[in-house]
Amino acid sequence: MISDIENSNWIKKTEIKISRPDADCVHSDGFYFFDINIHRTMILIVFEENEAVVVWAGSHDEYDKTFKGNKITIEKWLRIQKMI
Repeated sequence: MISDIENSNWIKKTEIKISRPDADCVHSDGFYFFDINIHRTMILIVFEENEAVVVWAGSHDEYDKTFKGNKITIEKWLRIQKMI
């Protein structure tokens, strides 16, 4: 995943999904969850100004507990964290 991010020049959001099918855009400000199945890990990354910043990482169970697989809950969490 790191090499995919470092070696890419994603200009459009659709390009991320093409090269990383495990990516899910969860907010229009550039927040994406990546599902790293082999490790059963979820990673929330924000892409802005040619940088990728890990905002949250955890297991699938922690993801379900924190975000409930729900974009509205994710947005509320981002607001509480003052990220949007």
